[in-house]
Amino acid sequence: MSVPFDENLIKRCIQGEAKAQKQLYDYFSRVLYGICLRYSQNPDDAKDILQEGFIKIFSKISQYSGKGSFEGWIKRVMVNTALEFYRTNKVHTGQSDVYEQVEISFSSFSLEKISQKELLIAMNNLALGYKTVLNLYAIEGYSHAEIAEMLGISEGTSKSQLSRARVAFAAELKKLNIHIEKDRQHRTI
Repeated sequence: MSVPFDENLIKRCIQGEAKAQKQLYDYFSRVLYGICLRYSQNPDDAKDILQEGFIKIFSKISQYSGKGSFEGWIKRVMVNTALEFYRTNKVHTGQSDVYEQVEISFSSFSLEKISQKELLIAMNNLALGYKTVLNLYAIEGYSHAEIAEMLGISEGTSKSQLSRARVAFAAELKKLNIHIEKDRQHRTI
């Protein structure tokens, strides 16, 4: 069990106290690892991003002004670290500005039947470019202009990637829903 978080922990981390840094890591690593998973293609990349993110957090912790939540600050550092990883690996090259709208019918689709773990699996099955834009827009709340600037792409590409991400994510969820229904049918037989 991790030690409860308090403001004194930040001060001790600023002073470079290793025990405080370990406590801060223990307190926030699980939540931050979840963020890293959302922006990576696999758990190994997520662990690399997490490690790099904590290095940045500890090296820049003195820059935290105390305004706003500390958790919000470290999450922003982690998202920026993940985006830097994304840009460094140039996984968005070859993405198109063409906007496509695809209709998918989900008459028998139900989100209630899908667990959080299965949602993460569906998200991880998306191409990294799609997943990154979907995370930034739908989860982090950035505008297309902000996303374009962060990723070094055009605003049109951001919109296109979001549209395609939604379609691909819906298709992944539909696959999971079908899989869940088949499992239920096999258990009742």
